[in-house]
Amino acid sequence: MGYQLTYKRFGEHSILVEWPSVIDESILYDVLSFKTKIEYFLQEESIQVNHAYNTLLVGYDSLEIDFTDKIETIKKVYRKNTDNGKQVFRLWKIPVCYDVDFGIDIVALASLKKLSVQEIIKLHSQSVYMVYFIGFLPGFLYLGGLDELLYTPRKATPRLRIEKGAVAIGGGQTGVYPNESPGGWNVIGNSPIDFFNIKNESPSFASAGDRIQFYPVSKKEHLNIKTLVEAGVFQIESEVIRD
Repeated sequence: MGYQLTYKRFGEHSILVEWPSVIDESILYDVLSFKTKIEYFLQEESIQVNHAYNTLLVGYDSLEIDFTDKIETIKKVYRKNTDNGKQVFRLWKIPVCYDVDFGIDIVALASLKKLSVQEIIKLHSQSVYMVYFIGFLPGFLYLGGLDELLYTPRKATPRLRIEKGAVAIGGGQTGVYPNESPGGWNVIGNSPIDFFNIKNESPSFASAGDRIQFYPVSKKEHLNIKTLVEAGVFQIESEVIRD
């Protein structure tokens, strides 16, 4: 599928490409496809390409840039037909302990939604989430696919300290804090795995286009998995999927 894209100068050395301003899986696939094309066809130009939900930022190392020429070049790249079949992604299955000792907002969230804690857990863990991109912390996965019943505004006053592994809801999104940090999302559990480890060949195991599914574990299972993670022997369960 082709989209009517807009191309804008962004700062002194970058071009911003914009898709329709919605969060949509088909748009994500188009963004990722375009990113791959640019990295392949323009690999000699010393560029950096980053993406978000529906934007692509193409940065150039050159000190002087003819933006009109560069925009025309990347427009031609977008129109190139390089369909090599379905893209390959992975579904990652992530353990989460939803115990109230970890899920410090889960009781309040259940009360707000007029649901039981178990219903919150079921709704959160039965969805399969799409990884749209990685930011604001290294390894923080922006996930789409949260059940609308769980949509909850971010806190008016963020906490100064959120534990590493905290699983939380903010607006229509869910995510996992890869490291201890301030945060304003509603914490409903904790995952014992590493979402970012600089010692690994790929510090963040997941990539944009992958899927995430959470599964509940007890406090004891959480501790056991954490021990295995710290020993470097825990393997995240995953399977190949194609789109």
